Amino acid sequence: MGGEVYRHGVPHPPFVQPTLETGTPLHEVTFVVVDLETTGTGPGSQITEVGAVKVRGGAVLGELATLVDPGGPIPATIQVLTGITTSMVVGAPRIEQVLPSFVEFVRGAVLVAHNAPFDMGFLKAAMADAGYPWPGNQVVDTVALARRVVTRDEVPNHRLATLARYFGARTAPTHRALDDARATVDVLHALLERLAGLGVHDAEDLATAADPVPASIRRRRHLADALPDAPGVYLFRGPGDEVLYVGVATRSLRARVRTYFTAAERRTRMTEMVRLATRVDPVVCQTALEAQVRELRLIAEHTPRYNRRSRSPQRMPWVRLTDEPYPRLSVVREVTTATHIGPFASAQTAHLAVDALHETFALRRCTTRLARAPAGPCALAELDRCGAPCVTPGDYATTVAAVRSAMTGDPTAVVDAHNDRLDALVAAERFEDAATVRDRLGAFLRGAARAQQFDPLARIGELVAAQPTNGWEMVLIRHGRLAGTLVVPPRHDPRPAVDVLRATAEHVNPPLPPSTAAHPEETDLLLAWLARPGVRLVAVDGTWASPVRSAAQVPWRSQHTA
Repeated sequence: MGGEVYRHGVPHPPFVQPTLETGTPLHEVTFVVVDLETTGTGPGSQITEVGAVKVRGGAVLGELATLVDPGGPIPATIQVLTGITTSMVVGAPRIEQVLPSFVEFVRGAVLVAHNAPFDMGFLKAAMADAGYPWPGNQVVDTVALARRVVTRDEVPNHRLATLARYFGARTAPTHRALDDARATVDVLHALLERLAGLGVHDAEDLATAADPVPASIRRRRHLADALPDAPGVYLFRGPGDEVLYVGVATRSLRARVRTYFTAAERRTRMTEMVRLATRVDPVVCQTALEAQVRELRLIAEHTPRYNRRSRSPQRMPWVRLTDEPYPRLSVVREVTTATHIGPFASAQTAHLAVDALHETFALRRCTTRLARAPAGPCALAELDRCGAPCVTPGDYATTVAAVRSAMTGDPTAVVDAHNDRLDALVAAERFEDAATVRDRLGAFLRGAARAQQFDPLARIGELVAAQPTNGWEMVLIRHGRLAGTLVVPPRHDPRPAVDVLRATAEHVNPPLPPSTAAHPEETDLLLAWLARPGVRLVAVDGTWASPVRSAAQVPWRSQHTA
């Protein structure tokens, strides 16, 4: 799959790996440690004091502290706990007056709080009431971090006062916002030192540091560190260079692979795979479509033991109308020039499609090869489960023609027969039988639609289409297979890129039969991409589309897709 890539107006060779980007090292991260005092913890409670300390690399960059008028009296118990009295907040600014300064103070920083859900909940509510959008800063909870790295053998609990004493904080918590924020700064630094031993070295690591992930998994996060921030495919490799698993990242390889080392990954087999992995190989792609197609091809090539789908596309079943004197339906793994529909996800689904056709047409169901001369009826014919061309061969050709038409063109006969059957079963309240009929019809329609979409696309020798993005995403398809893709940057004429794309794209020989041109799921991806809003045909078999048409107008879009 070739194609020249244009970046900033300069052509680059395909699949050039961009400069590697990793997360911001923790010593370069700006933290704002926040603490609030409030009139209580329940509904209707208001903020009475805000304290915040901005730090980076262990140095204090600034502090923000102010009392806040809650708009009412402070309960006596809160006055005793915090030392903030009602008279102290008289004349203090209201929270909506404090928020603009606070938002500016925390801009671009990671917010930190001890029991962060409490403080962030009050801040978000106050900002919503004042009509300010939440800035979306990353939030770190020192309580959650402490639970991961400070055991109960060391401290009886994870309260701020307990941790401040244990780590020797320079400021003791006093239930006043600025003092508690200063104490939390020292606790944060002590926790970061411990987390470094678990492989937490940058802001991205810190975002998932509190996740309940086994240490054996967390320590392997370095496998993602050198991956680029670009779309592509990743291959987990194990001992002996075996490909364990192939996956796709439609935006960022590094971000996607990192999720395997966090609590976001809950699949037992993936945890087992990560423990075996020794490295991750990236394949950088220009577009998400290319990445998805390459994933399918690499899975089919390597058949990794931890991938469950798409490993053997050549084994997907089809339904064939056999080419013999008295044709019948057969579920097969190989496609010939005979009439067929599919492929199907499983043999069970293929057999449901066969049942749908048998329920509609009087095809023979016996599996023996019949001669052209009539023979005696078989047992299935005596049970009225076979078209019995061995007895009445004269009408059988008409039946076969109707079946072929339903498979390759108009499925109305199958739809009508099943709708009539469904109406009768529902009226009789035989809902389980109705569900079976529904499944048969759905399986047939999906298989027929797939075949009717695959063949027209596979017969086109070369198709160029484009999607407007930040510039143009251009795709070249040959005989139903993705042959090349490139991205044209904004304000550049995309027409010269078509010549580059044609010259560098993969050569694809016409397949026989056409429906076997590519991995079935690859064709599905290409059809779905062509049907996206805004995708335009540029050229078909060397002829420029004039005017450029929507790809959704092309004939492979079946109206019978279930």
